Amino acid sequence: MKKTAKRKALILIPIAMFIVAASHIGSQFLVLTDITKGLSIGIGIGLLLTALTFGNFKSA
Repeated sequence: MKKTAKRKALILIPIAMFIVAASHIGSQFLVLTDITKGLSIGIGIGLLLTALTFGNFKSA
């Protein structure tokens, strides 16, 4: 698979964490359906795993 640049991977990590955190906070204050909660958490975890798996974190 194609490696993702380190800069792009480091941008994806906080975005993924924000999506997961926002879904948890949103579910505390709003009535979200199960599919909405599952999709938002799944997208956040998917982005996080993509950044960690395909990110080029090898030291020079």
